[in-house]
Amino acid sequence: MNILFLANAGAAASSNWMMIGLFIILIAFTYFGMIRPQKKQQQQRMQMMDKLKKGDEVILVDGLHGKVDKINSDKTIVVDADGIYLTFERMAVRRVIPVAAPATPAAETKAAAPAEKPKEKADETKKEDK
Repeated sequence: MNILFLANAGAAASSNWMMIGLFIILIAFTYFGMIRPQKKQQQQRMQMMDKLKKGDEVILVDGLHGKVDKINSDKTIVVDADGIYLTFERMAVRRVIPVAAPATPAAETKAAAPAEKPKEKADETKKEDK
């Protein structure tokens, strides 16, 4: 009986190392798959909170859309939502809505130029008809 136990002892030692290896792989997967991305997301959120300034359009966690009117030193913000001023913690901001870039005058002239050409063609056809 002792001989069989000693024969299986070598196989059990390799099985233990395999279990330790799988446990280490499981911990690494948990860290790189869940913990690290969450830390990155939290860091980006904190950067967004630090860059928050007066006049930014924001969406709060409850879905309220508004404009930042004032940022207080005690980590609160005053949001203007259609003339109603509400005070929230900075952490209540879900995201900042990016401001659309204003149209450049060059783009407006390019858009206006094709509209003028059909007028000229219409004038030319009228002159030919006379």
